[in-house]
Amino acid sequence: MNDILEKTTVTTAAWYHDTAIIDEGARIGAGTKVWHFSHVCGGAQIGDGCSLGQNVFVGNDVVIGHRAKIQNNVSIYDAVRLEDDVFCGPSMVFTNVYNPRAAVARKTEYKPTVIRQGATLGANCTIVCGSTVGRYAFIGAGSVVNRDVPDYALMVGVPARRIGWMSEHGERLELPARGEGVAACPVTGQKYRLHGQIVQRID
Repeated sequence: MNDILEKTTVTTAAWYHDTAIIDEGARIGAGTKVWHFSHVCGGAQIGDGCSLGQNVFVGNDVVIGHRAKIQNNVSIYDAVRLEDDVFCGPSMVFTNVYNPRAAVARKTEYKPTVIRQGATLGANCTIVCGSTVGRYAFIGAGSVVNRDVPDYALMVGVPARRIGWMSEHGERLELPARGEGVAACPVTGQKYRLHGQIVQRID
């Protein structure tokens, strides 16, 4: 265990690579791992059982839920919230200012971004600030999200558009893009109902 743990408010066991920088005040939950060359700022709150890959940055005003997986080269800037079980693919991008200029200070204009439980953000995708990505939505690699995404939606392209629906297990559902329908996850058998443009799991 690194000596730096003594300078944080971590109250439960977490693991840090020797090259990681954890600023004083960071709150990091049990079983979370922070890998090579990553930096967690002092105001960050990170839940239990998370994995932060190589070269990950976590800003001060960031909250990450339990069991999130942040792959290599991801920067999570101020005003970003990740709920439980979120997956951030390698080199995907968050922003927090909609119209940045180097010569104009806009730190008071950060737009909040929320990634709901179980969502997947594919490698190299970009989430433009001010967007909410719904529960268990799936953002394809390289896509650019510039508006809110519904629960369970499968989004691809630039800008991203919905081309289908995904199960909580990460399998494509045989549902129309909109309208009415019922489909089962091909792996788990869990059923989902589409009504209009809303998908809900059938318990």
